[in-house]
Amino acid sequence: MTTRILRYLLLAAGAVVMTLPFAWMVTTAFKTLPEALAPTVVWLPAQWQWQNFAETFRAAPFERYFLNSFIVGFTVTAANVLTSIAAGYAFARLDFLGKKLLFAIVLATMMIPFEVTLIPNFVMIRRLGWYNTYLALIVPWCASAFSIFLMRQAFLTLPADFFDAAKVDGCGHLRFLLRIAAPLVRPAIVTIGLFAFLGSYNSLIWPLVVTGEDTMRVVQVGLTVFSGAEGVRLHLLMCASTVVILPTVALYLAAQRYFLESSLGSGIKG
Repeated sequence: MTTRILRYLLLAAGAVVMTLPFAWMVTTAFKTLPEALAPTVVWLPAQWQWQNFAETFRAAPFERYFLNSFIVGFTVTAANVLTSIAAGYAFARLDFLGKKLLFAIVLATMMIPFEVTLIPNFVMIRRLGWYNTYLALIVPWCASAFSIFLMRQAFLTLPADFFDAAKVDGCGHLRFLLRIAAPLVRPAIVTIGLFAFLGSYNSLIWPLVVTGEDTMRVVQVGLTVFSGAEGVRLHLLMCASTVVILPTVALYLAAQRYFLESSLGSGIKG
């Protein structure tokens, strides 16, 4: 009993430590600028500044930023799920020439830093005429080596007897994938979808490079509005950050059960 109590106390302390920065961000969103820039930590504002939210949305067209982020995020997520399911199933269940080599090449791409490919990718986007378009924000991220790896590992956990039984009943690979395999690995699918959306929604460098007008900006680029040569409007930055983080929190809470199931049960066979 004592060990269990100590374990829970340690976990609770860790949770509090992890939560404190977010609590400070939320309370700072309601402070005045002098309070936000105070040298000592002030947790609660002397007077709650609710008008900060209105001022934040007047500083930049965040409605357009949110629309762009959701369009890009959901499109990238859908494309990632489709490509990862198809490629993961192929690497797990199909036999074809050079499968192991091709899979090794896919994994090797995970070792290349994003900064190395930034300039070549930008040059390609310019030559294709995609600069400042949704294509530039979406197409380069429609497939993910990590998602393919995760789906392959998930499909490998399915017994081969499932496909053998389905094959006896006249079920081909595509029908087996859609009707049997995909529903059985739903936690892994939800997990890669969650990662794809969060990665796209939280992206800053790439959208900043390939867009040049407010009509194509996303929310993470919009946060840079509050940092300029005159300094950082910290209270408005924290206000915008509080609003921006809400969709990701809601999405994680909605998909938490599937995410935990995938973390506990996938990816050890292979």
